[in-house]
Amino acid sequence: MWHYQTFSECYLPSCKVFFAKDPIKIVQAQGQYMFDENGEKYLDCINNVAHVGHCHPDVIKAAVKQMELLNTNSRFLHDNLVQYAQRLTATLPEQLSVCYFVNSGSEANDLALRLARQYSGHQDVITLDHAYHGHVTSLIDISPYKFNQLGKDGKKEFVHVAPSPDIYRGKYREDHPDPASAYADDVRKIIEEATKNGGKIAAFIAESMQSCGGQVIPPTGYFQKVAEAVHKAGGVFIADEVQVGFGRVGKCFWGFQLQGEDFVPDIVTMGKPIGNGHPMSCVVTTREIAEAFGASGLEYFNTFGGNPVSCAIGLAVLDVIEKDDLQGNATRVGNYLNQLLMEQKQKHPLVGDVRGVGLFVGVDLVKDRQKRTPATAEAQHIIYKLKEQKILLSADGPYRNILKFKPPMCFSMEDAKSVVIQIDKLLTDLEEATIHKPRNGLPTSTQCKRKVPAEESSHSECISENISHINRNACRQENVFSTESQTVSCKRIRT
Repeated sequence: MWHYQTFSECYLPSCKVFFAKDPIKIVQAQGQYMFDENGEKYLDCINNVAHVGHCHPDVIKAAVKQMELLNTNSRFLHDNLVQYAQRLTATLPEQLSVCYFVNSGSEANDLALRLARQYSGHQDVITLDHAYHGHVTSLIDISPYKFNQLGKDGKKEFVHVAPSPDIYRGKYREDHPDPASAYADDVRKIIEEATKNGGKIAAFIAESMQSCGGQVIPPTGYFQKVAEAVHKAGGVFIADEVQVGFGRVGKCFWGFQLQGEDFVPDIVTMGKPIGNGHPMSCVVTTREIAEAFGASGLEYFNTFGGNPVSCAIGLAVLDVIEKDDLQGNATRVGNYLNQLLMEQKQKHPLVGDVRGVGLFVGVDLVKDRQKRTPATAEAQHIIYKLKEQKILLSADGPYRNILKFKPPMCFSMEDAKSVVIQIDKLLTDLEEATIHKPRNGLPTSTQCKRKVPAEESSHSECISENISHINRNACRQENVFSTESQTVSCKRIRT
């Protein structure tokens, strides 16, 4: 019998699992469902890695077939590499024509920085607040989501942080006449200040829609205006599609395309969904940038990147997206899910905002709609109660109060309905509990901004006293609760 204690003894202590106090041992998965060691079936609303569905037979067949023939490094010629590069670039604007195949989103973003710095001859990078771009040192440096946990010395001098273009919680909100221009102006000011201090901008990097930052969808026109300012400073625009690419947004194949046809990034990075769980990723850029990188005289080689098996899998994923109309499914089911969640917003004061495109949706829970106070405790309570109902959902954002939907693309309308029915029940229970607030004056929930070096909630169950009677054990372990400071420890797993 497997025990979590055994797992924790032989695995790195800094690596956290989902639901750490009551973890799930998953032994099988199919489509949008996962199965534990007891045969219990869970609806997966978390895994944007299993993009076309867990263990898709077409992807498995392609992998096995190629593995039986050949798997070697990309120093040899192979049709799969050429065919996949052609298929992939056909989904992108014409200018983006050169592929570098690597093995993870972190590897892709690290290479993108190298390309940007070699092409521009500059060093400085502009990133968005709350951004996360990977786990290697070069990316921790440009990820406020991580380096803010290191204290005042976490941010390097060559890194400049722009406000997240969040029109619900950000500096410029939905009532602003032109939030895209306002947020872009902040980037221009950062460039001016950096230049004044002797810095030179190599790149602006942003997820096409922020995931760990709280399912943030930039206002249309923002990227165009930022790109104009960055290009003027001699830098390039890097669009990180690791979380949201490959048709997840429905109406477009790539998230950056939501900004309009007049926007084309200089570099696009891809990961997670590209191989449906197989470790592969890609950087696509312009011929001009690729030639500048090659002119450095430093040979670029990747042992596993672009190997025949990975490319066969990548081709199969593209085939399934097209054959099963998963991009269309993302639109249809995503619209339905958004509609159901908007109905919850009308019904429940705890729902402050519903935002999303396709199967990338966030529900911002608040204690007070006017103040938009994050309902961190309530969000954590909901994801743990959903787990009891065999539904896997995560919460993220700076305050961990955003319910985060990014399921496999085969997610159905029936799946969407079943999840929202349970969320409705849980919101009702929480609101009824709040009505019966105790006399001791304890707050209805705690506001939790990340302060400790870990990733998403591993069980920071910071449910306050007035709702704890719903589930006495839901949020008492691994908890730091103070009625004076109203802060909690925040342990995270990035998803």
